[in-house]
Amino acid sequence: MIASVNGTTRSVGLDRVVVEVGGVGLLLHATPATASGCRVGRPAELATSLVVREDSLTLFGFATDDERDLFETVQTVSGIGPRLALAMLAVLSPDQIRAAVTSADHATLTKIPGVGRKSAERIVLELRDKLGLPSATTGRPAPGPSTAAPPWREQVIEALVGLGWSAKQAGDAVDRVAPAPGEAVDIATVLRNALRTLGR
Repeated sequence: MIASVNGTTRSVGLDRVVVEVGGVGLLLHATPATASGCRVGRPAELATSLVVREDSLTLFGFATDDERDLFETVQTVSGIGPRLALAMLAVLSPDQIRAAVTSADHATLTKIPGVGRKSAERIVLELRDKLGLPSATTGRPAPGPSTAAPPWREQVIEALVGLGWSAKQAGDAVDRVAPAPGEAVDIATVLRNALRTLGR
């Protein structure tokens, strides 16, 4: 089990980071918030979870141990795999997920792409005694402003398609939440808003 990585950031995408450790570049799938916190050429230390399949080894990176632990815990629910678990953390912070599960807030959980009413009920039922209570602070620090050029739209659409939406659904959602012309574009925020729109 690879529990963490500590090295130099070699590249950053919307939902992935490459960290060089001992001369080896490790690709880590991550939430937009985690990815946006990494800077090329700067040190990065991320908690990780290695998902092993017959035909693949996939590494997921997280800003905190708490995110990593929740990512692994939610996968104990039948029907939730690593992609959906990562989508949960892209839309909601760990404490927001805890609060939704504790209060049986199905409406909040169904904002996550791929989670319908029945899935939300199953998540609450199976995780109520596993996640614990949210801490006093339920918010997540807002990511810094992005300096992305026009290709930000394609990046967001690509991330949404990777999470299971069709290109048309993704494009329509992005158009609904896109900043007005001239406004600064925060890619992570646009993606989260698009995910909430698709989850309605």
